[in-house]
Amino acid sequence: MKAVVMAGGFGTRIQPLTHSLPKPMLPIVNRPMMEHVIVKLRDELGIKEFVILLYFKPETIKEYFGDGAEWGISITYVLPDDDYGTAGAVKCAQKHLKEENFIIVSGDLVTDFDFTQIVTAHKEAEAKLTIALTPVEDPLQFGVVITDEEDRIEKFLEKPGWGEVFSDTINTGIYIIEPEILEYIPHETNFDFAKDLFPLLMEEGITLYGPQVKGYWRDVGNPHSYRDVYADILGGQVDFDFSGYHIEPDKDLLYAPQQSDYSHVDVKGTVILGEHVTIGRNVKLHNVVIGDRVRIEDGVTMHNCVLWNEIVIAKEAKLCSAVICDNNRLGEHTVIKEGAIIAENCDILDDVTIEKDVIIWPEKVIEEGAIVSNNVIWGSKYKASIFEEGTVRGRTNIELSCEMSTKLAESLGTMLPFGSKVYVSRDYHRSSRMLKRAFLGGLLSSGINVVDVTYMPSAVMRHALAGNEEISAGVHFRQSISDKTHTEILFFTEEGLRIDTNMAKNIERAFFRESFRRVDPDDIGEITMADALEKNYTAELLDHLNLEAIRLNETKVVVDMMNGAVAKIYPELLNRLGIEHIMLNINPDEKKLSTLPTLEKKSRHNLSRVVKSLEYDLGFVVYPNGQKMLISTDEGEVLSPQTELLTVLNLLDRTAEAPRKVFLPSWAPDIYDTKFGNLIIERGKYRNFTAKKLQEYYLVASVEGNFAFTEFALNRDAIYASFKVMELLSLHHLRLSELADEVRGFYYREERVACPSSQKGKMMRKFLEDAKGKRASMEDGVKIWLGEDDWILMIPDQYDESLNLYIQALDEEKGREILERYRNKIEDWLGETDDG
Repeated sequence: MKAVVMAGGFGTRIQPLTHSLPKPMLPIVNRPMMEHVIVKLRDELGIKEFVILLYFKPETIKEYFGDGAEWGISITYVLPDDDYGTAGAVKCAQKHLKEENFIIVSGDLVTDFDFTQIVTAHKEAEAKLTIALTPVEDPLQFGVVITDEEDRIEKFLEKPGWGEVFSDTINTGIYIIEPEILEYIPHETNFDFAKDLFPLLMEEGITLYGPQVKGYWRDVGNPHSYRDVYADILGGQVDFDFSGYHIEPDKDLLYAPQQSDYSHVDVKGTVILGEHVTIGRNVKLHNVVIGDRVRIEDGVTMHNCVLWNEIVIAKEAKLCSAVICDNNRLGEHTVIKEGAIIAENCDILDDVTIEKDVIIWPEKVIEEGAIVSNNVIWGSKYKASIFEEGTVRGRTNIELSCEMSTKLAESLGTMLPFGSKVYVSRDYHRSSRMLKRAFLGGLLSSGINVVDVTYMPSAVMRHALAGNEEISAGVHFRQSISDKTHTEILFFTEEGLRIDTNMAKNIERAFFRESFRRVDPDDIGEITMADALEKNYTAELLDHLNLEAIRLNETKVVVDMMNGAVAKIYPELLNRLGIEHIMLNINPDEKKLSTLPTLEKKSRHNLSRVVKSLEYDLGFVVYPNGQKMLISTDEGEVLSPQTELLTVLNLLDRTAEAPRKVFLPSWAPDIYDTKFGNLIIERGKYRNFTAKKLQEYYLVASVEGNFAFTEFALNRDAIYASFKVMELLSLHHLRLSELADEVRGFYYREERVACPSSQKGKMMRKFLEDAKGKRASMEDGVKIWLGEDDWILMIPDQYDESLNLYIQALDEEKGREILERYRNKIEDWLGETDDG
């Protein structure tokens, strides 16, 4: 048997640890991570022939391992000429793998798995391809797998969102493959094992096996997981090979490479020392790993720390849970608080305090007496991922500082062709204005031209973006609707859609590696002001409506603008159409908008009261950025979100001259689908849309007041949606109250239940077990039918520590019973200590 070691990853999310090292070369107890993997394969399976797949910083790996003779093995290096994905990279090594089966292992993991168990399972099953599986607390970053009783794989999904997690059993990236399987992988094509090869093999009828392997396994993907590996090793949770180290007597556990006198050192827990380590007097070490050529001076205290090589820690320094990379000097009385990382080649002068979770990037000098609290510091979520569904969110002036805004702009600019044009807009808030101005500078420095849209609803900017072939992207700044201390930066493609996961990852890669395109002074971008966006938007919106029908019907409407940017557009449209109207909260008011829940409550109350007392035909609350709306009927009832959706669907069905396709999220009520004879309704995952996919539908809507009528725009647009509703009511002389009454009489509820992220995979598995024998769907979360029209859908929240429950039932009594039953089940499942 041969071994293939995957060693080509960029290590983007573990920056700055991988600033000058590829991730497989990061030290784990003073040896590269990949060396532990190679030695384990050699010793347990007797493998002597290794193929190492390279891509990022290949010379570092080659220089260290050479031909493998030092380890008693033979190494063949394969360097693909492009990024061909995981399976595509292995295809490049096919000529070295033709004779016998081989095992594939990632070079950037830490495990104490018994590899012989995996090989035995592969042989006993007479498998063509075996995937080693193991349960983990947080399965989001891995491929999730379900097997039957005989370990045959039934379903898997690569790197799912929480709504897609159907198990906490994951693909470890350890495979045993028969050589004929390589024939299914195309040459010089980006081809992934989980996304491409495994589904293809299953379609071809080839059974994949997935035995569960017990033991420790961790993918080292970010600085937090890197520290966790050390905590697990030093805490005895890993069956780790400490060969080559001498255990000092009369200490807790002091490992040194040779017999040395460290009797003067105060040791607690497990301490591991490299070569040529000198330690002064009155030094206290508790769970510490120290590399080679390190000097620890008198009076130093270190707790849960990792030190690489060529480091000096001066007198009386105090370090807690820190990672100190190569070639650093920490001055006297330095204090480093929990979670800090000091990248290579830094000089920290005397009396410096580095606050919790600060990351200091390479080659920085920190002046004497400095208190470092925000020098390259990001909130914990930014260590793993900056983007959430095409949006960057953070505390204003803390996580989302001007510095970060500029870096994000430089990262985006680097991804776009030189000389591209980008729309940039903002809402009413001063924080949006501040961060937008910082962002503009970053775009200009990368040779991008900016079209400044200034203060504008994002719906208007997105509409203009989709209609202008000269504009390559759009960015909108807004205060968070849910938290006034947070700002959100929304990134849009040239089609006016949120950027997808791939584009977000590319921007993040540039961000973390700081690999920005910095142009010459003559090539710096220019700023021009957007021209006639409002005018063009208004004209096109009116072109899409039956103006005569609206005017003849003499519609009377009340509209609450919620003090947002929509007020720049809406009143003129009403006036152009000759609609009798009353406008509420029309003037921008930053103070009111900082307490949006209170404003929303007042807006609902006032809208209902005004529509009812003046006997108007309908009313709308249009949210500040023009993407969401509430509807009031002619009787003054502000509809609940689910009734609003069903009422609009009823209106479309009643007025359709031909069948219309509609897309809804998986959690939307479906109890009236059979009633809507003129609608073809599809449900699915409500994210990562492409323009081509959206164009298949007449309407794309949510249960949260979002509507995209694709005849006008592919994005959510409450301005157009509200006028479309008025048009359809006018054309057919319908009343909203009657339409709403036709879609009532059932129970629908959204509920959020607290659940730690570490338990979300377990909850998905428990729901799947509960679904056995019942009609169920796993397209988005787990949906279980408990009757013809009664169901519960559970989707773990992608970002918060909670589960989202959606319940539909024929009546309130049944719905409440379902909700209470599953609340109790979740409570019991969370309390279980045995996941099995």
